[in-house]
Amino acid sequence: AAVIAGARAFASFEDLGVQMNHHSTLVSYLHRLLIVLTGSFGKPGTHFIPTTLVDIGNGESKHTSPVVGARIVGGLVPCNVIAEEILADHPKRYRAMIVEATNPAHSLADSKRMREAMLSLDTLVVIDIAMTETARLAHYVLPASTQFEKAEATFFNFDFPKNYFHLRRRLLAPAAGTLSEAEIHARLCEALGAVNDADLEPFRAAAKLGRSAYAMKMLSLLSDARLGGVAPVVLYRSLDLPEDLREGAVVFGLALRAAMAAPGPLARAGFGGSPLEAACALFDAILTNESGVVFAVDEWSEVRPKTRDRKIHLLLPDLLAELATLPTTTVGAASAEFPYVLTAGERRSFTANTIIRDPQWRKKDADGALRINPDDATALGVATGQSVRLTTRRDSVVVSIEVSPTMQRGHVALPNGLGLGYGNVTAGIAPNELTASEDRDPFVGTPWHKHVPARVERVE
Repeated sequence: AAVIAGARAFASFEDLGVQMNHHSTLVSYLHRLLIVLTGSFGKPGTHFIPTTLVDIGNGESKHTSPVVGARIVGGLVPCNVIAEEILADHPKRYRAMIVEATNPAHSLADSKRMREAMLSLDTLVVIDIAMTETARLAHYVLPASTQFEKAEATFFNFDFPKNYFHLRRRLLAPAAGTLSEAEIHARLCEALGAVNDADLEPFRAAAKLGRSAYAMKMLSLLSDARLGGVAPVVLYRSLDLPEDLREGAVVFGLALRAAMAAPGPLARAGFGGSPLEAACALFDAILTNESGVVFAVDEWSEVRPKTRDRKIHLLLPDLLAELATLPTTTVGAASAEFPYVLTAGERRSFTANTIIRDPQWRKKDADGALRINPDDATALGVATGQSVRLTTRRDSVVVSIEVSPTMQRGHVALPNGLGLGYGNVTAGIAPNELTASEDRDPFVGTPWHKHVPARVERVE
């Protein structure tokens, strides 16, 4: 710590090896303590907080899930408790779900139990571009257009001091029978009576008067609890944009919020004036610049946390209590039944999460071999290309192996993104078939994908 504190610059990064493992929340907390207590924050060469259009998460935990009592942090229910929230004999159990652009029947821990939970729902609606494992279980499937068939963007924009935003235009006409998510959401809200033409007409009229008049009208949503909850639909239905940018209407609301929250950084990027003027100018720049735009220029003197008092709240008693238990805690000790630790989901050169379903794109390791240390392979009497039986508390599978010096003794690894159905073909092992939902972080429920007790046996 003393060396870090005296360094001219310090950067650190944590990744899935600790984030999906025992004590993951505690490790993240200690990581932040290391940054802050060594003074490695808010000055050149150290960590920073950039101005963003959208906050990925606010860290607030005001509620708990109704059945398990799991903390809901930043509005997110821990994925490893969802099946329990559905399958419980509880009056407030989850009974219906809209699943959009995600595949919990394959991509969440304990897949068999998750599928059981999905099938027990009264209503399951899936919005996706593919007939996924989850879509096959649904009562209703609403086919969505792909990212090339609608305007779209990503909000993982963390550049500093200049931060960028890129609204990508539609490149292709949507495939027959598909709609953009924006259109699907709007139609659902209209069918439910949440918004109608009479509600939208004043906003459409304001839009015809120009950006400033429209911005003023949009501010009225701040005091309208009913329409404020469907603001994205109001924007989409009332702001008349070119067809290849139509879904980008929601960005106007984001620009307006950013202009009110961070006028200084936006002004340094060239979007000055009143918040309304800055928002209108920024939105038009986003629409006009097809390769993206610098929307904020930060200064080190303004790098502050977004807490109400603008201070970093280091003292978290529950995590300090957990820290105190470490000297007497033994984590993940090997047992006779499960002597190996399985990394259930390793990034490799031909894995792409589950974005590409067609297995033909994989030019090597098409079936996703189990990687194993040379000494362990010798002890088992197996070599690359041979098959072994891999067993966890949840399931047992037969998989070919790859002997690799990159693996430590006692550790084995399967790649992520495999086990997807494509036509009549299923290539590789779906790692979440082998994981247990109860193996999760006690604070925020993060699954322990990187530490799954396992047994490996030679197949005769």
